[in-house]
Amino acid sequence: MFEFLFNQYKDASTTQIVLEFLAFVFGIASVFYAKKENILVYPTGLIATVITVYLLYQAKYFGDMTMNVYYSIMSIYGWYKWMSKSNEPDLEITRTNLKEKVIGILFFIITVFITYLVYKFFDYKLEIPNYIDIFTSGLFFTAMWYMALKKIENWTLWIIGDCIVVPLFAYRGLGMLSLQYLIFTILAIMAYLEWKRTLQQKIV
Repeated sequence: MFEFLFNQYKDASTTQIVLEFLAFVFGIASVFYAKKENILVYPTGLIATVITVYLLYQAKYFGDMTMNVYYSIMSIYGWYKWMSKSNEPDLEITRTNLKEKVIGILFFIITVFITYLVYKFFDYKLEIPNYIDIFTSGLFFTAMWYMALKKIENWTLWIIGDCIVVPLFAYRGLGMLSLQYLIFTILAIMAYLEWKRTLQQKIV
């Protein structure tokens, strides 16, 4: 497995390898901090997404690139939301209500449509991996928004999306990102269980 993932880097530049490694490290750190409800999820995630935007632009994966631009913006928003010291009570883990579910579905649909338009704007020939990319972009868009609001459903969406993109990145020759998302999947499952326990303790 490791030979398959990393053999793809034999012709890669040192810059690409270093940047993918940094995105890998900071991405893993971000999910770990999210699991712990630690605000460091956002600065570490911001570093990872900015690097990933550059790498995906170079690889011409414009759907993923657009989503990582959004992740960068949402990292700043979530950072502000989590550290806000306004008169509002501290943000706590909750489940989505009906209104938030509807908004999440709308976000998914709008994101899928916009990501499709991004590919068309770059005059990119759409193939099956691109349609998968468009679908997962919608999942991740909604998951990021739910995370900023500390909704437990964010982890469900991350798990589904991560399971899809692990083989997708491997197919595209981005072995380190594929391995990263495999680790993301494991961490997301652990995070969901931890947030669920926290939520149940608050209900009791």
